[in-house]
Formats: sequence, C-alpha cells, structure tokens
Amino acid sequence: MPLVSGHAVIAECTSRNLVAGAFNTTNLETTMGIVRAVERVGVPTFIQCAPTNAVLSGFEYIHDLVSRRLADCEVPVALHLDHGKSIRAVEDALAARFTSIMIDASEEPYEENVATSARARELCGPDIALEAELGSIGGKEDEVGADLADATDPAQVAAFVDAVGCDMLAVSVGNVHGHAPDARIDFARLEEVRRESPVPLVIHGGSGLPAEQLARLHEFGVVKVNVASDLRNAMIRTFGEAWVANPDEVSLIRVSTHAVAAVADVVERRIRMFNPSAK
Repeated sequence: MPLVSGHAVIAECTSRNLVAGAFNTTNLETTMGIVRAVERVGVPTFIQCAPTNAVLSGFEYIHDLVSRRLADCEVPVALHLDHGKSIRAVEDALAARFTSIMIDASEEPYEENVATSARARELCGPDIALEAELGSIGGKEDEVGADLADATDPAQVAAFVDAVGCDMLAVSVGNVHGHAPDARIDFARLEEVRRESPVPLVIHGGSGLPAEQLARLHEFGVVKVNVASDLRNAMIRTFGEAWVANPDEVSLIRVSTHAVAAVADVVERRIRMFNPSAK
C-alpha cells in the first residue's frame, strides 16, 4: 500500500495496544530487511531517516526507495523524519513527501524548544504527524543526541504538549541513544510522564534496552520505539564476516542478500519484543 500518515500508524497502534517500531534506513538492503520483517509480523511501523543519514542520498531518494518497496506491503507504514534538528530539515523532509516528522529542539532552552517545535507544527499542518522532544536523551548516534541526558520533567509535559500541538512526545527517562547495554528505563518517571501527557510517548534508544523492559513499554502509553544501531550493526557485521571468511569475495549480491536477511531478523525480534502478544 502507499505510505500512510504517521497519524494512521498512531491510531491503529493505540486502538490495538501495540507499539510501533521506528527503524532507521539509509539504503536498499536495510529498507528491504525492515519491510520483510514488518510483513512477517503485521504490526504498523515507522521507517525513518535522520538528516545525518540522508547526506549521501538526500531525502527524495529515501522516499522513493521506501515507497517503492511498500507498494506490495499490506501493513501500514509511515516515513518519518528522525531528529530534525532544524526547521530547514523539516522543510526538506516535507518537500520529499515524508508522512511523519520529528522536530528535536530539546537541547535548546525550554521556551526556544517550544517556539521551534510550534513552528514545525505549523509547517506540518493537520495531515502530518509531529513528534517533539522534551528533555534531552543522552548518548550519540551518528552525532545525533545530547552528550548528557536531561530527564523529562513531568511538571512541564502538559504545558509543552499544549503549546506545541505535537502528536507524540519523545521523552528522556533513562533511555540512551546508540548501543548502550547499561541503559535502563526509569519506570517511575515514565509513569509520571504518562499521567501528564495528553499524547502517546516515544522512547529513543531501543537498541540498548533489555527485552524485559521493552516488553513493558505498551503499559505506559508508549506508541513508538526507535531502533537504529542494531540494524546497522547487523549489516556491517554481515559484510565484515563475509570479508573475513573470504577476502577475495566478489559476489556483492550474495553478501547483500545475507545482509537483508540479517536486518529482517533483528527487526522482527525487536517488533516482537515491543509486542509480546503479537502473533
């Protein structure tokens, strides 16, 4: 089916008590692996790309690549801008026909975060879902993310969402960007945030969180969990292992096919971790 709005993914997930994975892509193999897993499990999903990921190809190429692969997919999928750090990034993604947007002004002072995020809301209009971030998530992935975490203050949540008009709220509750095996969700803070938020929540840094924590997120109003490092590691590892096994390997298609399968396996495992009741 054609790309759907982020609103459609949010609505279906909330109605079915599901958590959408949000998986970063930069190329053909990763995209094919993500969609293969989505087709296996049948859970609505975000495929996303950050400005740092689009340096090589541009957003238009990512849109064309993803939308072409989804033509035969029956599961709703939205194409999401991940970590739009500027209004220009939002404008570029919208021009490339992305169907869901994240504005990340979380490293700015609160009032500037509100102003920048509200401007993104104006640009998106009513048809494009908007994710904003309150509190800075620690760690870095492709130079995206704050060096130090600044936990989301539950007391600011309701006013922030009201002022911005966002459809999803990314929060900092112990989650960390990149592969951070020691990261742990502060469920007490997450519950406080959930009680104050009129919109569903987003957890970044899904690659580093343990399975037992990922399986609980649906209980706390989380509708979207970002995963990037696990996918990239699967692809790079596949090519690295192929070279170690045979430094004279020349069959790019064989290694690429293995990489697609490796990415698909990672994505499927993650979706099932987020949704332990999914068949």
